[in-house]
Amino acid sequence: MKKTELLSPAGNMETLLAAIHNGADAVYIGGKFFGARAFAPNFYNEDLKKAVYYAHLYNVKLYVTANTVIFEDEIEEFLEYMKFLYEINVDAVIMQDIGMISLVRKLIPNLEIHASTQINAHNDETLKLLKSIGVKRVVLAREMTINEIKNLKTDIELEIFIHGALCVSYSGNCLFSSLNGGRSGNRGKCVGSCRLPYTLLQNNKEIKNEYLLSTKELCQVNNIKEILDCNIESLKIEGRMKSPEYVGYVTKIYRKLIDQYYQNQDPKITEEELINLTKLFNRKFTDGYLFEDNIYNTKSPNHLGYPLGQIIKLTNKKIYIKLSDNLYQEDGIRFVNNHKGMIVNKLYNEKGLLVNHIKKGNIAVIDNKIDIKTKDDVSKTIDTKLIKEISNYQKKKIPISFIVKAKLGKPLTVTIKDNTNTITKTSVSLEKAINKPTTKEEIIQKLNKLGNTPFTIENIDIDLDQVFIPIKYLNDLRRNLCDELIKQKTKSKNKIEFHYQKKEINAKEKNSINILVRNENQLKTALKYADKIYTEDFELYKKYKSKNVYYKLPRIIQNYKHFENENLLVSELGSVYKHSKNNNVITDYPLNITNSETVKFLKSLNVKTVTLSVEIKDYDLIKKYAKDTEIITYGKLDLMILKDFHFKGDNLSLKDRFGNVFPIINGKYTTILHCNNLVKNNVKGNSRIILFNENEKQIKTLINQD
Repeated sequence: MKKTELLSPAGNMETLLAAIHNGADAVYIGGKFFGARAFAPNFYNEDLKKAVYYAHLYNVKLYVTANTVIFEDEIEEFLEYMKFLYEINVDAVIMQDIGMISLVRKLIPNLEIHASTQINAHNDETLKLLKSIGVKRVVLAREMTINEIKNLKTDIELEIFIHGALCVSYSGNCLFSSLNGGRSGNRGKCVGSCRLPYTLLQNNKEIKNEYLLSTKELCQVNNIKEILDCNIESLKIEGRMKSPEYVGYVTKIYRKLIDQYYQNQDPKITEEELINLTKLFNRKFTDGYLFEDNIYNTKSPNHLGYPLGQIIKLTNKKIYIKLSDNLYQEDGIRFVNNHKGMIVNKLYNEKGLLVNHIKKGNIAVIDNKIDIKTKDDVSKTIDTKLIKEISNYQKKKIPISFIVKAKLGKPLTVTIKDNTNTITKTSVSLEKAINKPTTKEEIIQKLNKLGNTPFTIENIDIDLDQVFIPIKYLNDLRRNLCDELIKQKTKSKNKIEFHYQKKEINAKEKNSINILVRNENQLKTALKYADKIYTEDFELYKKYKSKNVYYKLPRIIQNYKHFENENLLVSELGSVYKHSKNNNVITDYPLNITNSETVKFLKSLNVKTVTLSVEIKDYDLIKKYAKDTEIITYGKLDLMILKDFHFKGDNLSLKDRFGNVFPIINGKYTTILHCNNLVKNNVKGNSRIILFNENEKQIKTLINQD
C-alpha cells in the first residue's frame, strides 16, 4: 500500500533537520528568490545543495517553492534558477505562474512541477488543464470541503493543508497587501492585512470593531482518518517562517497519527500533545473549510498561548499570579485583556526569593516591567521546558542490511543494501584459519561499528567458512561501503541545456475602451461609448449580448454551465479550459498575468484577449512580446474574495485604522473592494474602466479623460 506523504516546511537548515528527524516524508523549502515567503530566512543556492543532500540521505524528498508570479524582465533569470534546481536534483518545484509552468515543462521536461495553492485550483476543469501541461501534483484551494475533494474526478496527485496559518481570501486572489500596503502576496511579500483591526460599517454606521478578517489556526489532528480515507497524495503543514521546535513537534504528532492509521489503529492525539501544540502556537484551532468549521478568531490575531493563571495582586513593581500551569524562568507570557506580553527574566516565589521555576497551584511573582495596571488572565506563549525537550530529538537512522560471504579460497565479499540501493565490494582471497577462525559474532561486532554514519543495521546475513578474516579488511569494507552508499543516495546526474529567446512583435493595437458595469443604467450609458461591455448579471447579458456585451463569470465555480458561441470574461483557469474552445473568451485580471509567456499560453488555448495583472509596473515591456492584451485603467479593484464572511447584509464596508473604507459586496461569496479607484493615464491599446456606483455624467467624464 502506498502511504500518504507527510510534507513539512523549513525556512532554514536547522528547521529542515528538525522536520527530517521527526518523521517528514518530504520537506518544502524556498530559495532566496521567487518564493511566496520572502521574509522567511530561506536558502541560498549553496544551502539548497546541502538541503538536497541531507534530505536524500535520509530518504526524504525535497520540494522547492518558486510560487510567485514572474515579471517580464525576470524570465531568463527564473529559467536559470529552474535549471539549477533540476541539476541539483530537487524532487519537485512548486509553482504558481501558469505561463512559467508551461514554459518549464517544454524546456526542462523531467523537472517535476507541483501547482501551488496560489493557482486557486478548486474544480475538475482546473485540474484537467494542469494535467494537460504536465503538472504532477496540485495543492488544492484551502476552501474546498472534504466532500468536494472526494467528488473530484481526476487522477492527478492531490495535496492539502492540514495544519498552520490560514489565508482568509482565496489564495492567489488577494491584492489587499499589494494595493493597500505596497507589498504583493503574489510576490511573497504579504504584510498580513487580514491580521489588522477593522470596523464593520453598515450604511456608514459602526457595527463592530475587531480583527474581522483574522483566522484561527488550521488543526486536523482529530480528522486524520477521514482525510487519509480520501487517498490524498500529500498532507501539508504550513510554517516556513516557524521555529525548528514548532515544525519538529507538529511533524512528530502527524507522523504518529498517520502511522497509527496504517497500522489499523484509531489515530488519536493525547491531551498532553494537544496542550503542547497549543503552547507552541495557536490563534485557536479550527477544522477549517475542509470540515465546514468556523475559521475566524476576531478577538486576537496573535499567538494566544495556553492558560497560565490569573493576576491576584498588582503593584507598580510586582505582579502576583495564581498559577494553573508550571512557570519557568525565561518563559514568555501574555496578559490577555491588556494585550501585552513579556519574557519572565526574573521569577520570585511568595517570599520574594529568586527561583528558576514555580509549580502550578502556587503563586508566582514577577516584575511589572510593562506597566500592567489592571488584573487580568495570563497565558503562557513560550514554554522553555517544552522547547528544550522538543529540541532534544533523536536523529533518524536509515535501516541497512549487510550480506557477507567469506568462502575459502575466494575474495571476502560484503554487500550493503538500503531500500533502493545495493552495493558490493570485495577484499583479498581468504585462507583457512591456522589457529582460531573468525566467528559470526566477530563479524557482526565489526559491522555494527557505524560511528557517525546515518545508518542502523536491520539485518546481517553471513555465509562463513572456517577462515580467518583480518579485522582491517572488515573495517575498510564497512567504511567504504557506507561512504559509497551515501554517495549513491545523494548524487545527481541531472544535466540539461536549452536555448530561450524572446521575439519582439510589431503588432499595432487600436485604442479601445471597455467598461465593466454594475447595473442596466450604467450599461445603457456604456453602449454609447464602449467597445466592449462586461456585466456580472446574466439576464442583462442575454438582453444586450448582440451589442458586444460579455458575461463575467464568477471567480469561484464548482459546477459549470454549458456555454457555446457566447462572449465570456473569465477569472479562473477552469473556465478557460472549459469554455475557450467554443466561446469568445477574454481572461480577467485575477488570473495574475504578469509576463508574455503566460499571455502566449492562454492564447494557445484560444483565448482572444488577456487582461494583464494590475501589479505590473511596465506594461509596455510585455506588449513588446505579446499582443491582444487589456489593461485596467480605472476602478475599484477586488482586494479579496472570501468563501464565507461572517457578516451578511447589504451596504456593508470595512474601515481600517487610518479611516479608509473598503466596500463589501455580499453574494454567494464575499468580495472586498479597494477604498480608492485605481487610475492609470496615457495607456495605449485595450483599456478597461471598472464602474462601481458612477452615474452617467461621471461615466462620460471618465471616458473623455481616458
